[in-house]
Amino acid sequence: MSHPVYTATVPLILASGSPRRRDFFSDLGLAFRVITAPDAEPAPESGEDPSDYARRAAHAKTMPVAMDNPGCCTVGADTIVVLGNEIMGKPVDDTHALDMLSRLAGATHEVITGVCIVLPDGRSISFAVSTAVTMIQPPLEALIAYIRTGEPTDKAGAYAIQGIGSFLVERIDGSWSNVVGLPLTRVIETLTQRGVVHPGNG
Repeated sequence: MSHPVYTATVPLILASGSPRRRDFFSDLGLAFRVITAPDAEPAPESGEDPSDYARRAAHAKTMPVAMDNPGCCTVGADTIVVLGNEIMGKPVDDTHALDMLSRLAGATHEVITGVCIVLPDGRSISFAVSTAVTMIQPPLEALIAYIRTGEPTDKAGAYAIQGIGSFLVERIDGSWSNVVGLPLTRVIETLTQRGVVHPGNG
């Protein structure tokens, strides 16, 4: 990008294979590499607070990459959908997706993204951002048709707010980008404060 919105001052790594997170960085004009740690996502522990779990999962995804790439700034994230106190993962099949979407329909749930940022000096920063999402109560046939599009397959909570699944969302309270998978405002604010990125070219 000839006119980037932000420029990285150090080598920047995104420890996530998510195309949504990659697009957020690319759209700002940031130069970065994508490096992921395989099988790094832990399972929730019984009774674990969802925000604590999201931070722990982000830390687990980020630290192996950061340790292999000293002197870089490594950013990792994990996004979860929470209904009540239940952490919803990704659906294992279409039946599971329909169960998830049927339970989310007509209710308000939380989308929580845990973020871990490891600075070039090895210090780490972690936080979690929560957004409340209220869904409509669509006809069952609409949910079945949505599942047939294939979009819910690899999505936490079985929907994508940035895609076809936007028709399900009546209202959000909080960060839209957080629901997509990265609380971009908080991430860029943190990276700017730490001198990892700065506005523009210079």
